Amino acid sequence: MKIITLEEHFLNLDIARASAANSAELTPWFTEAFDSALGAPHSPSAEVLLDVDAARIADMDANGITTQVLSVLTAQLLPADVAVDLVKGSNDWLAGTVNRHPGRYAGFAALPTIVPEAAADELERAVTELGFVGTMINGRTEDLFLDDPRFDPILERAAQLGTPIYLHPAAPPLATTESNYAGLGNLVTTRFQTVAWGWHQETAVHFLHLVLSGTFDRCPKLQFILGHWGEMIPFFLERLDEAMPKKTTGLDRTMSEYVRENMHITPSGMFSQAQLRFCIDLVGVDRIMYAVDYPFVSQRGAADFLEQADLSVDDREKIAHRNAETLLGLT
Repeated sequence: MKIITLEEHFLNLDIARASAANSAELTPWFTEAFDSALGAPHSPSAEVLLDVDAARIADMDANGITTQVLSVLTAQLLPADVAVDLVKGSNDWLAGTVNRHPGRYAGFAALPTIVPEAAADELERAVTELGFVGTMINGRTEDLFLDDPRFDPILERAAQLGTPIYLHPAAPPLATTESNYAGLGNLVTTRFQTVAWGWHQETAVHFLHLVLSGTFDRCPKLQFILGHWGEMIPFFLERLDEAMPKKTTGLDRTMSEYVRENMHITPSGMFSQAQLRFCIDLVGVDRIMYAVDYPFVSQRGAADFLEQADLSVDDREKIAHRNAETLLGLT
């Protein structure tokens, strides 16, 4: 069975170094909290993150993964004075990697969102010149969600290009961490504010901000992808409809209509049959694609999860590859 996975990462050392100070400010205990000796499952080595050639492809082959859509980490934490050049360099490098391994990789563009007009131009360049299939944006930029008017050029360009935005988790602002996650010890607070809960809730709020600000009324064809089974949103969808009716929001559609018409979801390596079934029932199989979150989650068992799911052959193939091919224009 052909399998395309959408949330698969690599490390660009130039971006990592330039964003290190901002990253450390948000999560000062990140390295210690994700020491593999503490039983953290999300701790790949830098060598694994840097490899996009023989070793990664061998791992894909061993676990039944046909194509990874690759994305770089931490671009949203770059300072403005270096963001544009570093992002362009990373995207050029990724394009070379994709071309070097035809059929095995596709690319999500990194964007210098701290410089919105340049980010919009880079998105267009990445899609029209480099052949990328979308963009991945990792959380807020300077504590702002994408519904802030300064980011309109990015959203408008994505809508014009018909290019989906994968909204990926990132650590919340310091004020949120202090109010919601502090006081539990450095290691527990760090995991709580990030992979256990915090950055998933952040991503849900981020997407809901886009809905409630009228972004999808202004750009009705704009498409977002959220991992981790929709970052909690599907599980509160009926509540959102009840608590946020159109008479309150002033929007053109109900909350669930925006989710079912402007959002796609992936599991991001959370291989739960119960959550798969729930999301199919709630948002429909045509809105679900596949993702492992490699190398933070192992590819081992990813193919088996799909094979063992209580799905028709047609629905299994939709999730495994056909929905991604349709949305991203992959062949």
